[in-house]
Amino acid sequence: MVSATDPVEVWRTAARSRSAYTSRLDWDQAVKVWEGLGDVQPDRSYESYTPSRDISQERRIVFLPITADVTEQDRLLIEGQFFEVDGRPERHTKTSRRHIRLIAWRSLR
Repeated sequence: MVSATDPVEVWRTAARSRSAYTSRLDWDQAVKVWEGLGDVQPDRSYESYTPSRDISQERRIVFLPITADVTEQDRLLIEGQFFEVDGRPERHTKTSRRHIRLIAWRSLR
């Protein structure tokens, strides 16, 4: 980790809301499972323009302490904005600076 100066919160939910066609995680019932300092760096932005809708994504690279409790189904609260965890967090335990590296993203509409 380069510098751990950015406040990060990890939020998790196990509750699901169901409809006739789908089942989704119910984020209205989420609980905070970890909070602390990490290193948040910009990754890249993605924009897709179609006649029916415009979509933009904001992505961040996040480094957290090895003790952080984070999974691929969690959300991160960074600078007052919720980000989805993209893929499985990578645990780096073989180096002198043990840490977790992950990609976080959110959709901008």
